[in-house]
Amino acid sequence: MKYRYVCLLSSLVITGGLSLAQTNQTQVKEDFKVSSTTQPGKQYPQVNSEGRVRTSILAPQAQRVQIDIGAVKYDLVKDEKGVWTGESAPQDEGFHYYQLNIDGASVPDPGSLYFYGASRAGSGIEIPAKDQDFYAVKNVPHGHLREIHYFSKTTNSVRRIYVYTPPDYDKSGKKKYPVLYLQHGMGEDETGWGNQGRTGFIMDNLIAEGKALPFIIVMENGSVNFGGGARPPRPAQGAPGQAPAAAPAQAAGQPGAAGGQGAQRPGAQGPGAGMNFAGQFQSILFDDLIPFIESNFRVMADQKHRALAGLSMGGMQTRSITTANPGKFSYIGMFSGGTMTPADVKDMDTFKKNVKLVFMSFGSKEGGAARLQAAADEWNKTGIKGVTYVSTGTAHEWQTWRRSLYQFAQLLFK
Repeated sequence: MKYRYVCLLSSLVITGGLSLAQTNQTQVKEDFKVSSTTQPGKQYPQVNSEGRVRTSILAPQAQRVQIDIGAVKYDLVKDEKGVWTGESAPQDEGFHYYQLNIDGASVPDPGSLYFYGASRAGSGIEIPAKDQDFYAVKNVPHGHLREIHYFSKTTNSVRRIYVYTPPDYDKSGKKKYPVLYLQHGMGEDETGWGNQGRTGFIMDNLIAEGKALPFIIVMENGSVNFGGGARPPRPAQGAPGQAPAAAPAQAAGQPGAAGGQGAQRPGAQGPGAGMNFAGQFQSILFDDLIPFIESNFRVMADQKHRALAGLSMGGMQTRSITTANPGKFSYIGMFSGGTMTPADVKDMDTFKKNVKLVFMSFGSKEGGAARLQAAADEWNKTGIKGVTYVSTGTAHEWQTWRRSLYQFAQLLFK
């Protein structure tokens, strides 16, 4: 199994997470501002220049109120009017899920916008990043993020997908486009890349700057039945398949994580052992999703113009699917989803003939950069382009994956 953070995640689930009281021993900078993820008209939550999250809620009868972010709880302080206010420790820049804990009950913050993650709809907070310009809303031509429903024979149900079409799609007549199938992480769904990931704005800006070719992006829900009847291990509160902020650095390729290559080997131990992360999603992808997209959108319906990528669990699914089906995709992306080497591919002749790029990325706080580069070097020796990317100062979180998509998209279909 690929990451050692699952052991800590399992411990946090059992114990209820860490709990820290905010004390006067820490000097907090009083330059808090309303977050971009705060509901319009609300004063809280706020973020300061240190990356601390401050929130406030009226709960006069409560005995204890905490903010729970990154699987760590921080105490709020009640004033004479029954208003509880307090802040977290500094968080990594980018997007984070969080919630409030009121006398043991975990609830969304009524002041924040809501996002689906950690297997629930709940609060999210945006910590301004130094490089946020690449996913900012700018005065450039914008594409469309379309909500589509289609019928799946595999699940015998109507499923929802999101499809990003480039700015010129509706004006380009008969022009056809390449397509990227882009998957979310554990505890998330098809809304993740469009909302938390800022996918549409990343692509709009790249296309406007001439850094990426226009292509279609399809986002499905990969949280379906896994092989052998197994279910994925449940993430800790506040962490949708991602390591908590308090976790030690995760080393890519080390034992102990949810999913990854070892999860599919007979005899694998720990959470997720024996699971096939491709599972039912592979059938949905090949039997339902790709045929639907190629019948209803102007896409180039061939392997040369088809890419598959995903973050965390979605990266593990990408690895499983592409190594088993070397003739389906030309471009492969794994964001915090472990490593992939030529030894993982059974039919290397077909793989070498079809695959142009294997892209692997991690956050620097996840560790494993040397292993990542070693895997890329192996691909380059085979004649297949191996590319790695390490997101500086981030862990298993959305800023890592936004940056990964930004880098990956510039390499596609060229």
